[in-house]
Amino acid sequence: MEDLASDPDFDVGERLRALRSHVGLSQRRLADLAQVPHGLISMIETNRSSPSVSSLRKILGGLGISMSEFFEPDSPASDQVFFSPTETRDLTSLLFSHKRPSGGKVALRQVGDAKRHNLQILHETYDPGADTGHVMLEHFGSEGGIVVAGEIEVTVGAQAKVLKAGDSYLFSSSVPHRFRNLSDRPATVISACTPPYL
Repeated sequence: MEDLASDPDFDVGERLRALRSHVGLSQRRLADLAQVPHGLISMIETNRSSPSVSSLRKILGGLGISMSEFFEPDSPASDQVFFSPTETRDLTSLLFSHKRPSGGKVALRQVGDAKRHNLQILHETYDPGADTGHVMLEHFGSEGGIVVAGEIEVTVGAQAKVLKAGDSYLFSSSVPHRFRNLSDRPATVISACTPPYL
């Protein structure tokens, strides 16, 4: 196994446990998301095993964070204003932390530090057949978005409508909601949520 942290006082196991608990994942669910053996998460969190770089990358992918975020949790807030596509953060696994996505793939990428700005801006893509699930999403806050390509069915409470490119939505996130791509083409949505949900 490779030594991953340059600081000998850095507790990899405790850091992983804290991050996993923060997003509400069980050890087994994180292992499933990361596609690693179930016992590995427990072994790392109790410092009975030191993960290889490749194993840790897989596990952090399941949490939706980068290696730098893992090893530099107390780094000063960034004043970064502009972001390239590679600088957005993949949050897909956090949306499906308690369930598997239905149908096609859903991908969510976040712009910048949502917690610092109390605003989560997402680039969302839905493959044909993608569905956030029969159990509808529900959380505190407000959200809105604009469909920029394809079409997506948005259900909010008892209301449902297929939105096409140029259409938009805005609602209280405490109302149960769901997103489905019923078409045969990918759909892209730019959305915002406050306070951040994922």
